[in-house]
Amino acid sequence: MVDFNGKCAVITGAGSGIGRALAQALSAQGCTLFISDINEKTLAETQRSLTAPDRSVAACVDVADRDAVMRWAQDIAGSTAAVDLVVNNAGVALIAQATATSQEDFHWLMNINFWGVVHGCEAFMPLLERAPAGRLVNISSVFGLIGVPTQAAYNAAKFAVRGYSEALRQELELAGSRVRLCCVHPGGIGTNIARSGRNADPAVTPEDQHQAFIQHVRTSADEAARQILKAAARGKPRLLLGPDARFLGLLLRFFPVSYPRFIKQLQSLGQDVT
Repeated sequence: MVDFNGKCAVITGAGSGIGRALAQALSAQGCTLFISDINEKTLAETQRSLTAPDRSVAACVDVADRDAVMRWAQDIAGSTAAVDLVVNNAGVALIAQATATSQEDFHWLMNINFWGVVHGCEAFMPLLERAPAGRLVNISSVFGLIGVPTQAAYNAAKFAVRGYSEALRQELELAGSRVRLCCVHPGGIGTNIARSGRNADPAVTPEDQHQAFIQHVRTSADEAARQILKAAARGKPRLLLGPDARFLGLLLRFFPVSYPRFIKQLQSLGQDVT
């Protein structure tokens, strides 16, 4: 098991939620941090909240922009020989029926949630390969395991992260790489992703979205960070994060096609599982 104490880590989407909790946990372990977010204000708040802010470098980076991510990685390579941990965490939410999703919104989400992960893997793999035991974490979702109405674009991106990660993991193993990849599938985590997301219905406010989302929260961001770091340290290939994610993973194993029927039945009985 890898010990992250005093190591070097890169985290995208560190301005809030899981990304902020990861940065705080790693800073408390004495890590040197390179953190990014597209929101400069919330990123600065994260940096100020760290145990050792002087051992962190914050950069405003749009993960959808491949050139920007590559430049960020080059800047980091200029100050450190290797990176021990990379977490491709940045993500956004979109609520819309599949046929009512605008191309603009679909591309916006895919460029961040899927291509942002790909860009991070491409940019930081050389630095991870130089570490004694590099760890790469790609954040998918429980919606990368099951399909859900009004989440077609989000499902598409998170299923894509899962497939890309599983293929990349096997390629690393076949190449004899020391880098271990963990694909994380969070269930309901206490973050602001819904509040900052988009909705095809203009009558729905960000606060409406947040209030609807928190009904599904089962795990705090701090607990999510703890579990992610534990899984990465152990070199686990996959993490079902939260009791809801573990339940749905089990349901999917036994009912890979008919799971929507069982979810509907549980919801009709007042059991919230998604």
